Amino acid sequence: MTTTSLKLSDELKQRAAQAAQEIGVSPHAFMIAAIEQAATSAEMRSRFITEARQARSELIESGKGFDADDVHAYLKAKVEGKANGDKVLKPKRKSWRR
Repeated sequence: MTTTSLKLSDELKQRAAQAAQEIGVSPHAFMIAAIEQAATSAEMRSRFITEARQARSELIESGKGFDADDVHAYLKAKVEGKANGDKVLKPKRKSWRR
């Protein structure tokens, strides 16, 4: 494990110490958790963007996508517990090219 130094403003250091105290951890543990959470968030965002770019490429290449009204109706039915059992089928991909 390596050691890393952080230069924090007095105000930020005090805020971190106060937040750490409120949740019952050391300022060190609080900062480690905060950095871990930020790194995880950045990784998730990166994966999301990669998947979105792949989906866009597939959409453009295939010329097929999902109708928004169909998707909304399906999701509403699913939330209400009606999907898959009450004749509410998953939306099908449709050609969007004319």
